[in-house]
Amino acid sequence: MTAPPTSGYSRLNNRYQINALIGNGGMASVYEAHDEFLGRDVALKLFDAPSAIPTDVAKQEQEVQILAKLNHHALVTLMDAGVVPGPDPSESRRFLVMELVRGSTLKQLIAQRSLPGRDIGHIGADLAEALKYIHHNGVIHRDIKPGNVLMVDYLDDSTERPRAKLADFGVARLAGCDEETRPVATTTGTAAYLSPEQALGEVVGPASDIYSLGLLLLECFTRSIAFPAETVLQSALARLEHDPAIPDTLPSGWLEILRAMTARQADDRPEIDEVIKSLQQLALQGRSRHSTDTAPPSTDEAQRMIAVERYDILDTPPDGAFDRITGLAARLFDAPIAIVSIVDHDRIWFKSRCGVDVDEVDRVGSLSTSAILHDEPWAVTDLRTDPATMTSAAAAGELGIRFYVAVPLQTGDGYNLGTLCVLDYEPRPAVTDEQMRNLEDLAAMVMSELELRLATRRALDANK
Repeated sequence: MTAPPTSGYSRLNNRYQINALIGNGGMASVYEAHDEFLGRDVALKLFDAPSAIPTDVAKQEQEVQILAKLNHHALVTLMDAGVVPGPDPSESRRFLVMELVRGSTLKQLIAQRSLPGRDIGHIGADLAEALKYIHHNGVIHRDIKPGNVLMVDYLDDSTERPRAKLADFGVARLAGCDEETRPVATTTGTAAYLSPEQALGEVVGPASDIYSLGLLLLECFTRSIAFPAETVLQSALARLEHDPAIPDTLPSGWLEILRAMTARQADDRPEIDEVIKSLQQLALQGRSRHSTDTAPPSTDEAQRMIAVERYDILDTPPDGAFDRITGLAARLFDAPIAIVSIVDHDRIWFKSRCGVDVDEVDRVGSLSTSAILHDEPWAVTDLRTDPATMTSAAAAGELGIRFYVAVPLQTGDGYNLGTLCVLDYEPRPAVTDEQMRNLEDLAAMVMSELELRLATRRALDANK
């Protein structure tokens, strides 16, 4: 961050005190400012061009129009907008006030260090969810690149899994708006991340953003631009001639999804729902026993309990989001019981339960106590014949549980909070690979929900 500010203003609209320059773009500069009315720090985007230039006015108005209709955890939120009067009305300048995201850009993060596949999966899933939301609202971003991705830094916990926010809608467009075709050299967006249809100057749709996201994720692995060139024209034309080079050495699953996302024909690219599901699964895969880039589960019980308390989940009311997950888990296994459990000091507390009436059980002798010691799914086809479980409370007690399969609910820093588990009163044959993948996906959804709520609570606390 640079100081002092160079905007020519120190205070806007008798409310926003400009403190420091964050960065410059092609059409505007962004400053850290303080909202004196609400007593909070904000990011203030001040457009360079006077608001009397018709073409620039149209672009500025469209950006305001787009941002005003969007509200999503993976997008930078618009808080206010206004005009700074000039000596002459033709010299007035527009500005936007947005939430101030503490942290670096993804571009800076890539330059600093290599990223594990797990983190890339989380970043990609955040951005894909943002794209799904804006596409549903009729918006195409058209400038997906690492420099437009802000990495959230909550300051108090650097071990949390990475959170990404998509920023800069300066060249975005609303679906249905008139858009002229352009020659390659003057097309919108950043040349290195253009889709083939952008490079051709064609009208673009959601598939264009998916292509650019694929290039961004590839760069997270390689730390190099897929289509470098000395000129904009060379870079834009390169993607029309060949596909990006995707290393065969990428972690399992990444090669397929990146090839699909960067297909030259828009119709050959996956839908955004498929992209989200794949990236969520790859983020979870990064924590599996096949991964070499993730923290192992911690055996430090005191630190594990600090992680449990961090999510503030114990003794919270029933929640439909988690109940849908346990209900789906039970149906997928055709089983009578499914539970989201959290392992407390002396009890196993059920955040969600399907098929049982109790809210908690003793920790001593419980299956969840054993399950959180594993860094991978744990399945026991017959509790009464397995030496490790035959004396457990579930098997030997009144319930008479015979079958148990669980996936640990693991945080980004390697602590197992509890499990998503499925139980049956009858023994079962071996769990299939498909069943286990489904349960892993559902466990990932539980953790995504927990982390989203944690992020929301911290954001609210930061704005108090």
